[in-house]
Amino acid sequence: MSSENTAHRPNKQAVTIHQPTPLAPYPADPVVPVQPAGMPSVTSIVLPDGRVITGYAIDHNRPEPLAAKPLVSRAAVNIALGGIGFAAVCGGLVLLTTFIAALAALVQQLIILAAVIFGGWIAVQVLTADQIKGGTTVNIRKAVFKRNHFQG
Repeated sequence: MSSENTAHRPNKQAVTIHQPTPLAPYPADPVVPVQPAGMPSVTSIVLPDGRVITGYAIDHNRPEPLAAKPLVSRAAVNIALGGIGFAAVCGGLVLLTTFIAALAALVQQLIILAAVIFGGWIAVQVLTADQIKGGTTVNIRKAVFKRNHFQG
């Protein structure tokens, strides 16, 4: 008897068999192969050594044509429109400040006109008061204050 190393022997395992699931049966109508309507034409090529190769001509996929680029980039158009809008706003602000300055000047002129008219009216009243003989006479006598009390 030979001594066998049983430590390295493969373990015997139970074999599992998997059964495939059957597919659904074919339809009752037989499948008839139909040739596509747009079949390419058959082409034959004769090689220099005399062999003839026959096959279908293959149309390579052509890339879609690129969209025509505009003459001016979209960013440039946006920048130009922004500049026009900024100029319009600045123009409006200049007009607004001009209007405010004109309004302030008008108010100033009206105040000066009112002061001149009112001052003239007061001057007329003062200068014509001496010519009027009628009126109320008020006698003012010397008032005496003693210990912060009026003694009249």
